[in-house]
Amino acid sequence: MFQSKDDQIAAVTAAINDALGEEGWLETVQIDENGRAMVILRADRQDLPASERRRSRAEEAALSVAGITGARALMTAERSSGDSEPLPPPPGTKRVKRGARLSDEAVRDGQPRGAVKLDPIVGIKRIIAVASAKGGVGKSTVSVNLAVALAQQGWSVGLLDADVYGPSIPTMLGLEDADPQTLPDGKLGPVEAHGVKSLSIGYLTEPDAPMIWRGPMVMSAMTQMLNDAEWGTETAPLDLLIIDTPPGTGDAALTLAQRIPLDGAIIVTTPQEVALADVRRGVAMFTKTSVPVLGIVETMSWFEDPAGNRHPLFGDGGGRAMAEKFALPLLAELPILVGIREGGDKGVPAALGDDTAADLFERLGTNVVETLDGLEGKPAPQIIFED
Repeated sequence: MFQSKDDQIAAVTAAINDALGEEGWLETVQIDENGRAMVILRADRQDLPASERRRSRAEEAALSVAGITGARALMTAERSSGDSEPLPPPPGTKRVKRGARLSDEAVRDGQPRGAVKLDPIVGIKRIIAVASAKGGVGKSTVSVNLAVALAQQGWSVGLLDADVYGPSIPTMLGLEDADPQTLPDGKLGPVEAHGVKSLSIGYLTEPDAPMIWRGPMVMSAMTQMLNDAEWGTETAPLDLLIIDTPPGTGDAALTLAQRIPLDGAIIVTTPQEVALADVRRGVAMFTKTSVPVLGIVETMSWFEDPAGNRHPLFGDGGGRAMAEKFALPLLAELPILVGIREGGDKGVPAALGDDTAADLFERLGTNVVETLDGLEGKPAPQIIFED
């Protein structure tokens, strides 16, 4: 048995270098808490078949080390000094140009390295994240009403409030005083309202208590609420778990994207340029962590006066333009409606009604399900952010 994770990484590194017969091809080795290894190898553009053989040998070598339960080797797309052309992108790739760039060393140290294939969670069929690269765009409102709309359509739906710094799900579901109970098998029982099972850090802490937590503490809480809760069973699984993620692309959001077996992500934005500038970061984070982006939801799209005239208070068509730029579906354009705000404040989501707001969220739910179904059996479109 290894004394530390560093010892195990060193053993995997040595085994791979021995299997390859020479050093220089192996860049990094990472091992998660379940013993799965992620290996990064340098690609040889002059001999791609040889690169593929090295990748296979590296995976076999990693699996030969005690304690390693799975291994995946990826090839870098970096250029060496002698390369004249980069590796060709996969067919159908969508390219997005960048301007100025950081140094190679900074990029290597800072960027996510992709994702090890994660095992599904027993009792949950599918998991999607609702995310935004900035706060205040209506991400929690979309999460709650999407969950309720799908429950209204007969789905078995769960909602996990991962926004530990500002948990608003209890208020929006009318569950400020909820007290989740521990079940006889030791698991946490989600609280149910409006046909949706939910868990939030807001159920477990004092309402005014500040959450002064770093990334590892956030992930520990999320892991407990995800894996140690009775969302569903093997014979009666939850159809869909929606995760309301923390805003931004920082440590908490990135860790969730890398360590939870997400089937897809929805990006929420408002139309104005200052919000759209952050959409790209959100799309990039999920793309680089191998999570399919299902599409974009634009909120606060316009305000309609009593005469029926639309006023684009926060800009016009920004979400649609971003969806077209990234070749992603525009899942919904949600106007400013008093009913949506009132529903969130009163704990009676707008999706429960029989008005325009309810119709909008019903269509959003249908679009999300159709997009998810469309990913079955085929890879999601790839987006490459170019230098």
